[in-house]
Amino acid sequence: MYAQLVETGLKNVRSLDEMSPEERAFQARIDDGVKIEPKDWMPDAYRKTLIRQVSQHAHSEIVGQLPEANWVTRAPTLERKAVLLAKIQDEAGHGLYLYSAAETLGVSRDQLLADLHSGKAKYSSIFNYPTLSWADMGAIGWLVDGSAIINQIPLCRCSYGPYARAMVRVCKEESFHARQGYDIMMALCKGTPEQKQMAQDALNRWWWPSLMMFGPSDAASVNSAQSAQWRIKLFSNDELRQRMVDQTVPQAEYLGLTVPDPDLKWNEETGRYDFGQIDWEEFHNVLRGNGPCNRERLQTRKKAYDDGAWFRDALVAHAEKKQTAQAAA
Repeated sequence: MYAQLVETGLKNVRSLDEMSPEERAFQARIDDGVKIEPKDWMPDAYRKTLIRQVSQHAHSEIVGQLPEANWVTRAPTLERKAVLLAKIQDEAGHGLYLYSAAETLGVSRDQLLADLHSGKAKYSSIFNYPTLSWADMGAIGWLVDGSAIINQIPLCRCSYGPYARAMVRVCKEESFHARQGYDIMMALCKGTPEQKQMAQDALNRWWWPSLMMFGPSDAASVNSAQSAQWRIKLFSNDELRQRMVDQTVPQAEYLGLTVPDPDLKWNEETGRYDFGQIDWEEFHNVLRGNGPCNRERLQTRKKAYDDGAWFRDALVAHAEKKQTAQAAA
């Protein structure tokens, strides 16, 4: 991996001659497939990159509960309600795993949450779009969680041990979420014409934001090369995006739905689908905080955090009281 990056001359990839002895030994461990653990020496830039990526991932899991929470009370059946509740609970758990992994890098959870609530920290742009119908619960599971699996399975083999191990369970549960979403879409497509149109409308609205989830194109990504050198990232944004398109288009055809891309076509030479241009201005505008639901999402998260302050204080008081009693004994 490292040798290939140097040969291609990608920006931000340092040669061995530019590294200190400690950095060369560190890079050699990564090239040999050895996991980096919290107490191991690591470059400050590696630690900083991981904190940024893992915390953004954790924030995305937590904020990702909000678009779905609106539909818990409006799920069409008791079974659908129970399944959706289980999924939302899973997302909360994923956030906790990932915040714990970030804490092993020396950053506090309080600081991570403060950065989220202030708008300093980012999370996936996909969660700043509204959920307008029940079909959106299907589209999110099918497209958003499906894309997440494609992006996250390689992370099970990333170089940082706590992150890689957390992702094993996360990916197993995300697989359930994707199946849940596709099952909703299938039920709608087998229903009335109005229900199938609802599914088509959801696909129309969520298709392009789902492709944006993988991040900027490789040519515009400033962090990908360094992350690849450290094996934090094993595949490029564009390669993962292409996998998503190739996997999802046949699924849409099976449902009898039309992907909202007039430029989409099968390429016999490459054995992959060609697809249209992504509106990157929309992507960056949402990241800057100007998406349809950016302010609503952050306000809801901050209110939930503030409303839970009494409970956190009670937990700390209980722990301190128990510690004092144990010391006295």
